[in-house]
Amino acid sequence: MKPIFLVFSAWLMMILIFTASVQSTQPPTPAQEQESPSKEGFSDSGLVALEAFLADAGSSSMLILKDGEEVFRWGSVEKRHVIHSMRKPLISALYGKYIAAGVIDVDSTLAQNNINDIAPALSEQELSASVSDLLKSRSGVYHNAAANSLGMIQNRPVRETHLPGKHYFYNNWDFNVLGALLEQKTGKSVFTLFLEDIALPLGMAQYQGQYTRIDGEDDNAKIPTTDGFYQYETSKSQFPAYHFRMSALDLAKFGQLYLNKGKWAQEQIIPSQWIEQSTQPYSVFNPKYGIAYGMMWFVLMETETREHRAFYHTGNGVHFLGVYPHSNVVIVHRVDTEKAYRFTQQDFYVMINKVWGAYGKK
Repeated sequence: MKPIFLVFSAWLMMILIFTASVQSTQPPTPAQEQESPSKEGFSDSGLVALEAFLADAGSSSMLILKDGEEVFRWGSVEKRHVIHSMRKPLISALYGKYIAAGVIDVDSTLAQNNINDIAPALSEQELSASVSDLLKSRSGVYHNAAANSLGMIQNRPVRETHLPGKHYFYNNWDFNVLGALLEQKTGKSVFTLFLEDIALPLGMAQYQGQYTRIDGEDDNAKIPTTDGFYQYETSKSQFPAYHFRMSALDLAKFGQLYLNKGKWAQEQIIPSQWIEQSTQPYSVFNPKYGIAYGMMWFVLMETETREHRAFYHTGNGVHFLGVYPHSNVVIVHRVDTEKAYRFTQQDFYVMINKVWGAYGKK
């Protein structure tokens, strides 16, 4: 099977998204929205226009939460699709819990955790990368990996080009190993961990934690209908990619959990300190527009024209989970990418602008 998700690397795609938004004169961009958030909320006329656009562009579903309440619901919000790279924040949340519990030491190295890979095996330099380096996608390990996009492959540095911790490169090897390490330390699948530690406490409706595996190098392999699946590409790496299939409804709850600083129904699900720590801008890759990478989250930094930090992740260039703490807003957008679809990256730019164009207008 050809790699399922041959897309541009997520960091490059996000540069295009927010660069396009900032350069547009109308309607307001996310950065402009955060300068003067309106107390009036979202306008009916703006949301009607958004709904018409989503239907015409080929979206599957969308949810917008304001102050923890739905202000916009459209499409098949209960239908599960593969979430692509939005899987990374889910694992980041689990790391927050198990780091706080002392199960995982972020300063420990790959060597100390007995992590290596198929030939060509990791060098002594690569084995010195820490868990923290992997979380920031700064491991300096440029081994081949499962589910690499075309952009990742084309832009991947040569092995040992950079020391661990010294260079940011959006790298599926790092993310895949983080899933494997979490399983090694807990003795449970990442899909079971997410079910027990997050989905059940949040009352997620569709995610049930069922999972399977596929051979990502089999051209005839199909995306399973389970809640998750491992994608193995054993000629490239011993570590599989872990893919989640989730609904917009369940993803919105996850986003709201982060907006609540990890608290849900009086229970602290994720340490608030971890949410603050993991959404810091550790790797600024687009200083002009204030875009950085944190720990498995993209970050919109404070800039001269943006007073407040926000964070988000995307998937396949069309899915979106955005958390805007200052505005108290969560946005989830989905496209059914498990079959032929027509929603484009340009549609994504328009969609983002329409969301914020509807905010704060009568």
